[in-house]
Amino acid sequence: MKNGTSGVQGRIGNMRRCPGSSGGGNRVKTAKRFLFGALLAVICLGTGISPIARMASAEVVDRIVAVVNDEIILLSELNRELQPYIEKIKENAYPVGQEEQILFKVRTDLLSQMIDQELTGQEAVRSHIVVSEKEVDNRIERIKEVNYFTDEELRQMLSQQGQTLESYRQDMKAQILRTRLVNQEVKSKIVITTEDIQAYYQAHPEKYGGDMKYHLRNLMVPTPPNATIAEKRQAKEQMDAIHAKLEAGQAYDTAGTKAMDLGLIGFENLSLQLKGVLENLKPGQFTPVLDTDQGYQIFFVEDIEKGSLKTQEEAYEEIERELYEKIVNEKFRTWLDDLRNRSHIKIIQ
Repeated sequence: MKNGTSGVQGRIGNMRRCPGSSGGGNRVKTAKRFLFGALLAVICLGTGISPIARMASAEVVDRIVAVVNDEIILLSELNRELQPYIEKIKENAYPVGQEEQILFKVRTDLLSQMIDQELTGQEAVRSHIVVSEKEVDNRIERIKEVNYFTDEELRQMLSQQGQTLESYRQDMKAQILRTRLVNQEVKSKIVITTEDIQAYYQAHPEKYGGDMKYHLRNLMVPTPPNATIAEKRQAKEQMDAIHAKLEAGQAYDTAGTKAMDLGLIGFENLSLQLKGVLENLKPGQFTPVLDTDQGYQIFFVEDIEKGSLKTQEEAYEEIERELYEKIVNEKFRTWLDDLRNRSHIKIIQ
C-alpha cells in the first residue's frame, strides 16, 4: 500500500488510525461519527475557478466519504492525507481543467488506499494482533534517533502536519498492526526454492552479465542555484550551439565551459537522468544537452566496460530478494482483493 507523504510525513511516516485499536468504546465512537458525518460540507462552486482555490475557500463542516464495514472515513481525514498532493499540484500551475482531472484522480486513488488501510486495520484486530504501548514507544524513539529529533521538535513537525503526538501514536500502532498482519497472512506462507532461483537465473541471462561501467567525460556551462531566467537561457543557448557543432563534426569554442574526465562509473551509480540517455549510446557518442543541478551538460562516452559474469551462487541472494518482493506484492494484492470482496464498502461522493 502506498502512502503519499511530504515534510515530516515523508521523514517519519503518517498512517491513519486503525479502527478498533483503542479497545472499548468503539461502538460509541462509531455512532458519534455517523451522527457527525450527517452534516453536509458547504462547498463554494464557481465557474472558471481553480478546484484547489475552491477547496481552500470552502467552509467545510465534515461528512462521510466512505463506509468500510462498520467504520467510516471522514472528509476531514481524506483532506488531511490529500493536502501534500494539493500543494504539489498547485506548484505546477496546471490549467483549471487539467488541474481538476489530476486532483480527482489523486483523490480517488488516495481514498482507495485509505480503504485498504482501514480493511487491514480491522483484519488485524479480528486476528487478535496486539501491539503494546512499549512497542509504540520504542518505534517512536528509533524514529527520533534516526532523524535527530528532540521531543519538542517532533511535536512541532507533527503540528505543522495537523497532528498531535497522541494521534501520531495511534497511527504508529496501526502501522505496526498492519505490518504484523501482512507477515502473518502473506510473508509467512512464501517459500522460495533453489529450483525457483535456478529458473529465474536461466531466464534472465542479461541481468547477470556483470555491471556495466562507463568511462565518461563531460562539458558543462555551470548555472548557480539563484540564476535568473535570462542567465539560464544564455547558458542553454551556448550549450545548444556546441551540441550543433558536435553533431556536424566541427570544432567548438570551450570558453565559459568546464570540461572534466569523470573516469569509470558503474551504471548502477548513475542518476536516473543519465541512465535514461546513456543506455542506448555506444563509445564515441554523446548525449543531448541535459539540464542538471550543476548546469547544462553534455556527456561523452569514451568507453564501456562489461563486468564478469555472475554465477548462480553469486547471484543467489539477489535473486531470492527480488523473487520474494515480487511474490509478496502479488500475494498481498490477491489477499487484499479477496478481503475487499468479503467486506461491505460504500464510497459516498
